[in-house]
Amino acid sequence: MNYAEVIEFVKAQIADNGRPPNYPFRDRFEHTMRVYRWAIKLQAQVGGDLEIIALAALLHDVGWEAGRDHGEVGAEIAVEYLDSIGYPPEKIGRIGEIIRIHDDKDTDAELSVECKVVMDADLLDEVGAISVLWDSMATACEDEPSYRKAYNRIKSFYIGNKPKIRRCKTEVARLEFNRRLKLIEEFLSQLEKELF
Repeated sequence: MNYAEVIEFVKAQIADNGRPPNYPFRDRFEHTMRVYRWAIKLQAQVGGDLEIIALAALLHDVGWEAGRDHGEVGAEIAVEYLDSIGYPPEKIGRIGEIIRIHDDKDTDAELSVECKVVMDADLLDEVGAISVLWDSMATACEDEPSYRKAYNRIKSFYIGNKPKIRRCKTEVARLEFNRRLKLIEEFLSQLEKELF
C-alpha cells in the first residue's frame, strides 16, 4: 500500500469537500494525521489489522455533505477510492463500515478491534493538551478575549468531557484519556493559582 498516495488523496478530498471549519485554526487534515498516528500507536498495543486501521483512520473524515452524516458520505468516498486503486474488496467493506460508524462513539453495538481503535484514536484527538490549546485559541477569536474567559472555557470543557471516558472502547485508550484529563486538571489547578 502506498500510504503517501492515500495521504495526498485525503488532503485533496478534505480541501475540496466543502466542510466549513468551526474555527479558522481547526484544520481537518491535521486532525486526520493525528488520528492516524494515534491509531497506529493504539494498534501496537491492542492488535487488529494494521492496514485496515491505518486506511480507516486516514479516510475517516474525507466526506462531507450538508444534511447527511459525514461518516456515511466518507464511507462512500473511501469505498469508491479504494476500489479504484484495486484494493481487496473484502477489506474495502470493513474499512467502509468503520468510517460509516466512527462518529457513533456511544454505540453499544459489537465492534471489531479495528473499529474500536479508530474510534478511540478519533476521540483522543479531542482531549488533552490539544484541547487546552483549542480552547485558548477559540477564546482569542471571540470578542474581548481574556485569560479568565480562556480559563472558564477550558474548565467547562474539562467538566463536560470528563464523563466521556465511557466512550473509550479499549483499555489502552481509557488509560490515555484519563492521563489527558489529569493533565487538564493539573493545568487548571496551576492556572487558578496564577490567575486568582
